[in-house]
Amino acid sequence: YIVIMGANIESELVKELCTLAGAQNSVAARKTIPTPNDQVLCFSMADVKRTLCGINPRKSAGPDNIPGRVLRECAEQLADVFTDTFNISLSSAVVPICFKAMTIIPRPKKSTVSCLNDYRPVALTPIVMKCFERLIMRHIKTQLPPSLGSLQFVYHPNHSMDDAITTTLHLALTHLDNKDSYLRMLFIDFSSAFNSIIPQYLIEKLSLLGLTPPSANGSWTSRSGTASPALPH
Repeated sequence: YIVIMGANIESELVKELCTLAGAQNSVAARKTIPTPNDQVLCFSMADVKRTLCGINPRKSAGPDNIPGRVLRECAEQLADVFTDTFNISLSSAVVPICFKAMTIIPRPKKSTVSCLNDYRPVALTPIVMKCFERLIMRHIKTQLPPSLGSLQFVYHPNHSMDDAITTTLHLALTHLDNKDSYLRMLFIDFSSAFNSIIPQYLIEKLSLLGLTPPSANGSWTSRSGTASPALPH
């Protein structure tokens, strides 16, 4: 469920924020059944403990109101139970409803607000779910093929935004060194790019990259990306 926080928030803004947060998705998630020879992803207690110990104690809590400091300081005691919880979720391809809850706080983009687009929705999800997603992300990143190419900078080890800028400038200036040459660049910024991702299409793209549904845990991923009914507050 989704909780909307804020004083005097109009109903239209609530609808807009729920849409931006991905609360409405017309593409139904389809469960991917692994074959008998496939193995479902499984985490060790050491992996979970390491992730809990890496929590930023200042990170804002989600709807469960469990502070990051508590999870970090009690990592030794909580690692065992969360390991079982995560692995059961993966093996059954079911994401606990409480993990998918989020609090949406509308923050103005500018000092003077005149329309709905002047708000930016800040979604606070449970820190435990962030840890779970981080574990999944690490696994998927290790399975990504080299075919992504050297010009893929986002979510690519040893690549950064500075590398992207430097590479672009180098290619552009090298080309302009040629006689009678010119350059055109097209910059595209997708509005609410991450919020508009359709989980089922994401699973298909992971499969095209060579990540089979069990290794990418496609059925779990598709369920983690579908929101429960919104609960404005």
